[in-house]
Amino acid sequence: MKKGMRKFTAAMTAGLLAISLAACGSSSSSAGSASSADTEAATQAEGAGSASGKTYKVGIVQYVDDASLNQIVENIESELDAKGEELGVTFDYDDYYYNGQADGTVLQQIASELITDKVDIIIPIATPTAQIMQSATKDKDIPIVFSAVSDPVGAGLVDSMDKPGANITGTSDMLNTEAVMNLIFAQDPDADYIGLLYSNSEDSSKQPIEDAKAYLDEKGIKYIEKTGTDTAGVTDAANALIAEGVDAVFTPTDNTVMTAELAIYKSFMNAGIPQYCGADSFALNGAFCGYGVDYANLGTATADMAVDVLVNGADPAETAVQTFDNGLAEVNTDVCEALGLEQSDIEETFKPYCTAVEFTATQKEFSE
Repeated sequence: MKKGMRKFTAAMTAGLLAISLAACGSSSSSAGSASSADTEAATQAEGAGSASGKTYKVGIVQYVDDASLNQIVENIESELDAKGEELGVTFDYDDYYYNGQADGTVLQQIASELITDKVDIIIPIATPTAQIMQSATKDKDIPIVFSAVSDPVGAGLVDSMDKPGANITGTSDMLNTEAVMNLIFAQDPDADYIGLLYSNSEDSSKQPIEDAKAYLDEKGIKYIEKTGTDTAGVTDAANALIAEGVDAVFTPTDNTVMTAELAIYKSFMNAGIPQYCGADSFALNGAFCGYGVDYANLGTATADMAVDVLVNGADPAETAVQTFDNGLAEVNTDVCEALGLEQSDIEETFKPYCTAVEFTATQKEFSE
């Protein structure tokens, strides 16, 4: 089965049509207050005794179809399968998987469906999904373990990263914006005009963009912002940045731009403008460089947290949000060649700023 590309059908309330799925990567180390794998395994084994043979209904709700979120879903499901076999329980997610396709109304209907189905837990993927699921279950006894929420506190999901304070916790793909900006100027010390490409409807982009502007202001570097709310808008924004003659483009962990990446990367590449982004999936889809967390590991960690809540009775309100080291730079080999850059030179340039530098050709999904 292709990564993240399985088909499903579900009857939705209010005449919602059948929705079809879709399900991104890198490597990082867990931070925050995550316990060691050995301790966690021992705790789960202890709690599994009374749960043996039980079936848990697990609602997985994906915000939109892109390589990043697809990879998260695949790794959540794989880890749930592995933990289920290990603990002698069943995590039934096949019947409760949905993709909201970036439509708030659809996501609200999905929330209603999951509540009606009396799922045992909801795993929303990406900030807008988590916000809608939390709001819909406010008066319900359904724990939430979110995944890929860039700023859980700023998004109003948790009181603090250490103690969420409500029936919700999860994993964060918080971006180290300064690290990405350092890569831009390591590669081109003479860059003096930077484009900022993002969607102003994405909460996950707000803080990284503010951080990028603060970084550039401090260095006295000129910048210009262009935004779009869909693929057509992002394409127009990208073309506007090219017309401006920017030296490089920065895009944070923005799902709207991610879904448009395959439509815009050639324009940047042909114009000789490197695009630096907040996830390796961007590089997979044609950006020059994607930098950030390992979404495969993030998906696995999300599933482990959900298992801890379901099997061991962990309290989400007291379970710290997990964060991950931002350290992997994924560089697109096609863009390298088009820009006349040598992979060995890029690796040497980026090495002081990354835990690892990896390379990928342009593809749609990580499984190809």
